[in-house]
Amino acid sequence: MATISANLQQVRGRIAAACARAGRPVESVTLLAVSKTFGTEAVRAAHAAGQRAFGENYVQEALAKIGALADLRRELEWHLIGPLQSNKTRPVAEAFDWVHAVDRLKIAQRLAEQRPPGLPPLQVCLQVNVSGEASKSGVAPAEVPALAHAVAALPRERLVLRGLMAIPEPAAEFDAQRRPHRALRELLLALRDQGLALDTLSMGMSADLEAAIAEGATIVRVGTAIFGTR
Repeated sequence: MATISANLQQVRGRIAAACARAGRPVESVTLLAVSKTFGTEAVRAAHAAGQRAFGENYVQEALAKIGALADLRRELEWHLIGPLQSNKTRPVAEAFDWVHAVDRLKIAQRLAEQRPPGLPPLQVCLQVNVSGEASKSGVAPAEVPALAHAVAALPRERLVLRGLMAIPEPAAEFDAQRRPHRALRELLLALRDQGLALDTLSMGMSADLEAAIAEGATIVRVGTAIFGTR
């Protein structure tokens, strides 16, 4: 698993360089290692190389992995970044630290109700369909303010709205990559102007993390560049 360690070092270097170009401190960006479809040995290798935050797309696969890595639970932060159906909210509320893809009030309400009282509040982001793709999950930008205010009003001891997440349409050119990330940042700033205390932009992946960081990403979700192709 030396490759995972080397890959992590390379990705961290890309993040540091992008932050330097954007005039941002490197600590302002969290690297989320997307470990979906990779086994526990890959997560352990990444952990051994200093990685702490891991992203998963599929609830059942993630729960099995979290259970198998129970010995590291205090050292790992688990993020659900894939779509969440309402019939799977309970195990997610019980097992995860973050949920990035909230796109309906019902999902947020169920997560808040089902978050065990002894755990810290669940940290959540709203997924925005920033490119308007029919195949993508997420809330239309025009619907985000109403949903954001409703989710922010839920009991904060159970659930805290942190910000916005998007999976923009892929683009080859840097300026084209920046545009949807800029739109998400502007949406976050508008919500702040409306009084919401938001601090998280979950955007940018292996192919476009530099563009996302240039536009203010605070979490970049990287899988392929760390673990290899699926």
